[in-house]
Amino acid sequence: MKSIVLAEKPSVARDLARVLGCSKQSKQYIEGPKYIVTWALGHLVELKMPEDYNKEYKTWRMEDLPIIPKEMGLKLIRQVSHQYKGIEQLARRKDVGEFIIATDAGREGELVARWILEKLRWKKPVKRLWISSQTDRAIKDGFKNLKPANQYDFLYQSAVCRSEADWLIGLNVTRALTTKYNEQLSAGRVQTPALSMILEREADIKAFVPKEYFTIDAKIGPLEAVWEKNGERRIFDRSQAEKVGELVKNEKGKVISLNTKSKAEQQPLPYDLTELQRDANRRFGFSAKKTSSVLQNLYERYKLVTYPRTDSKYLTVDMKNTMNDRLQALSSAYRDEVQPVLKNKGTVLVKKVFNNDKVSDHHAIIPTDEPPHLGDLSADERKLYDIIVRRFLALFYGPYQTETIHAVIDVKGESFSARETKVVDAGFKKITGKDEEDSHSKPLGNLISGQEFSVKESRMQKKLTEPPARFNEADLLARMEKFGLGTPATRADIIERLLSTETIDRQNNRLHPTPKGKQLIDLVNSELKSPELTAKWEKQLEDIARGKGNPKDFLEKIRMQTKQLVKEIKGSEQTYKAHNLTGSKCPECGEFMKEVKGRDGKMLVCSSRECSFRKRKDPKLSNRRCPQCHKKMEIHNGKAGTYFQCRPCNVVEKAEDRKKTVSKREERQLMNKYKKKEEAPMGNSLADALKAALEKKD
Repeated sequence: MKSIVLAEKPSVARDLARVLGCSKQSKQYIEGPKYIVTWALGHLVELKMPEDYNKEYKTWRMEDLPIIPKEMGLKLIRQVSHQYKGIEQLARRKDVGEFIIATDAGREGELVARWILEKLRWKKPVKRLWISSQTDRAIKDGFKNLKPANQYDFLYQSAVCRSEADWLIGLNVTRALTTKYNEQLSAGRVQTPALSMILEREADIKAFVPKEYFTIDAKIGPLEAVWEKNGERRIFDRSQAEKVGELVKNEKGKVISLNTKSKAEQQPLPYDLTELQRDANRRFGFSAKKTSSVLQNLYERYKLVTYPRTDSKYLTVDMKNTMNDRLQALSSAYRDEVQPVLKNKGTVLVKKVFNNDKVSDHHAIIPTDEPPHLGDLSADERKLYDIIVRRFLALFYGPYQTETIHAVIDVKGESFSARETKVVDAGFKKITGKDEEDSHSKPLGNLISGQEFSVKESRMQKKLTEPPARFNEADLLARMEKFGLGTPATRADIIERLLSTETIDRQNNRLHPTPKGKQLIDLVNSELKSPELTAKWEKQLEDIARGKGNPKDFLEKIRMQTKQLVKEIKGSEQTYKAHNLTGSKCPECGEFMKEVKGRDGKMLVCSSRECSFRKRKDPKLSNRRCPQCHKKMEIHNGKAGTYFQCRPCNVVEKAEDRKKTVSKREERQLMNKYKKKEEAPMGNSLADALKAALEKKD
């Protein structure tokens, strides 16, 4: 009997099929002697929509709310139903006796597979492939150690609860707000408290009143010192600051204390997804969504990193014996960093990283034992892979050790401080890099307590206190993690959802609330925008996944909450004013048009929800860059065909079909393929074989 193996994506299915020896290709599966590998296309099955329960629900009406089905049903997603039907035909085959779930090893991956099985009414045995990397070795080991699917029943129940809760609250509150205020207003269990956090920060900024303060720097002998009292360097009284400045001029200072303090900064643990997203945002300006996308490529396409959507920074104890293989794989691309580690027999110096109790579904993100070909990676992929590798290698290096000398100089009763920090052992920062402040030092090494120096110069500087900065994505991710909003796998999508619904805007890597977002948060129930309530729900979902919670109780509370939220919106006397109405009217119904942001630029959309008229406000921007100013050019269709135009420079270029370039990775694959297939005659070089391969590809 054969086993059906269900992957989440075609690309993963191809890798599984290759490792499992499946070569017979079909439109919806790849078959071998023992296995038939097929795939979902993300979700193939979803929860029924309101109109599937009652056709009248297709029209949004306040009187129909709340919509709370007694039992939530499932339906096929029409656009991908062909793939489901292919799986359905496989499930009916008499030579098939087992189903192996090989979707992503997480809550959402479990839901993808289980809903398909539920729709199929599958009654035969089910097993689960649970792996943390996509290398050939990991796949082979995983299939040798398949788990009974019922071990993951609690995870599935948690996924169902999450999905139904988001449907009940998100759909009902969104419909209620939209029909009440005649504006597309979206609210949800997680996105609304995230928006609330951004608006709270905005309120802090608006309420902030800058205060004037002064600092006093002095050149005392060879030392650059700053006035300091009880750890405070700011003086908020101008007259006091001027008095200190005048008092110390041309006086003598005496070193009254000299302290040396040693500090050891411990090695950082490997990344979990949220910290990696924060670090990539801080270092490279990547959005959380971009980091997730690039990371998925490194995991799925190149097999260079372990499972991305993890909330753990720890490794399991049994991974100790895999460290050497990972180091050997990295040794060619990171020779200088790895060689000292191998000389030390690849010993992990951070023993606490191996902790089974701190690994739930997946361990930290680390490199696999797949040798990297850095030339195959894009610039963004290289950046992300590099910080993952260096964070991993930090485990094999010692702590970063510094020594700080702190001198206190007394001048006429006023205290001035000077500090010097010396690096004793760079430790792990040899590979992760030193912080900028590490390099600032002052010549204190030869000082002796009691020494006296003349005050050569004193400077009073006026400054203003600054308001708190608006959140960047790294800040928001940290806050969401602190309050338990969402999961590592969903936080990026939540931020993108806020951006796409135009409740927030991203400017210079900072998140600004829009007028729509400000009004929306005033219209929403205080509990729904509370991080504490949402964090409580998320904790309950986690408990359900671990078998400690009750799914029925959770969903019953969600249903009660849904009724309460809709009731409050219905009875609200608040008003909403569209901020983006234009003076132009819709040519079809005569209502005013609204200006909204689209993927390809600004759009004009009819303000009437019954009317679907929309048109582009500005010409569509292409990816072609102007040869003069390098800005994106507009794309137009004229009598002579498609052309590109740069408005500022008035440069016009005709669109031409460009020959597809072949990446270095594809080159190497083609070379290997044709080197094996074709025995070249004498005098025929490898370059000729490659040329022939590329010609065939074209």
